[in-house]
Amino acid sequence: MSQFAEGGWITVIGVTIVFAILGILALVMYAIGAFERRMTRKAESKPKSEAKEAPVEEKKETEVQKEIPPRDLAIITASILAYIAKKAEVVRPLPFRRKVSDAWRLYGLQTGMNEVENFNYELGKW
Repeated sequence: MSQFAEGGWITVIGVTIVFAILGILALVMYAIGAFERRMTRKAESKPKSEAKEAPVEEKKETEVQKEIPPRDLAIITASILAYIAKKAEVVRPLPFRRKVSDAWRLYGLQTGMNEVENFNYELGKW
């Protein structure tokens, strides 16, 4: 009976140690997450002045895009469409898979049958 009691105590101690280590790991992961959240809040709060300048730059980029003459835009669009159409015309051979030969499978079955047959002959059952 003492063996069962000793086994029970070892089980209780082992489970307690495992859950203690898992608890420590959970606390460490929570602390890392809290640290990361604090660091991202600090990083987000600093560049507020830079964030105001970014929309101004986006407006400048849209103005630059409006300056493209319609003729040039039509030429670029036509060349892209011609390239895509030319690429679609290329005839590609369809991939196909050959049926795997049954020779290897049959050879494996035959070898297995021969081994069983030879074993039976050795025992004198045939």
